[in-house]
Amino acid sequence: MTPTLDLLASHRSERSYHATPISDEHLNAILRAGHQAPTSFNAQHISVVVVRDAQTRQRIADVAGGQLWIAAAPVFITVVVDFHKTAVGAALNGNEQQIQRHLEGMIAASTDGGIVLSTMMIAARSLGLGVVPVGGIRANALEMIKILDLPQDTFALCGMVLGHVRVPATQKPRMSIDTFCHYERYNGAALAPAIVAYDQHLMRHWQIIGRAEGQSWSSTIGRTYARNYRADLKAQLLTNGLAAD
Repeated sequence: MTPTLDLLASHRSERSYHATPISDEHLNAILRAGHQAPTSFNAQHISVVVVRDAQTRQRIADVAGGQLWIAAAPVFITVVVDFHKTAVGAALNGNEQQIQRHLEGMIAASTDGGIVLSTMMIAARSLGLGVVPVGGIRANALEMIKILDLPQDTFALCGMVLGHVRVPATQKPRMSIDTFCHYERYNGAALAPAIVAYDQHLMRHWQIIGRAEGQSWSSTIGRTYARNYRADLKAQLLTNGLAAD
């Protein structure tokens, strides 16, 4: 096919890094790629905070539940939903912004934040660097606001570990593509048998790589999605001026 398609098809979440610094040239190229990513209405309601300081990376790792690779890699980039920026723009034209208090605003900004994250990941991997996306920073949104000195009407949506890979990860298998791609209309008729087959495939994968604690997909997602695992998030975002009504 093409080198770009080969790169996309070879995605791995890397969790083992050298401490070797990332060059300014490479970092700036990655940031420029993210900066050019599209946003709804050209709102540009996404900002990023680049953290190189080791102590700050350790604090972020702690917020994210002890993800050691955040502290080990030389760079962590936080993707921020930034309705502060758009509020300043609205005020310059005599308008009082309201969208940060509504569901559509949060969905649009979160979608665009994911696009920015994905763009930076692809850019980094094209330069031979390793990445892993991190959503665990939402476990304590207020602490992330404090660590990064974020203003009102913002929050840390997700982040990206960036570094030189020490021990390459193995690629995790996915479900069959017909559980992902539907033509003309959604068809869930084959979901259950496909999930059973994937559970078996994933368990074989865990055995091959020696991950004794690895569990089936349906077991893991069943436990996780049986509860609101970010029960404090809404109240924490309200504290910083954000809502999803």
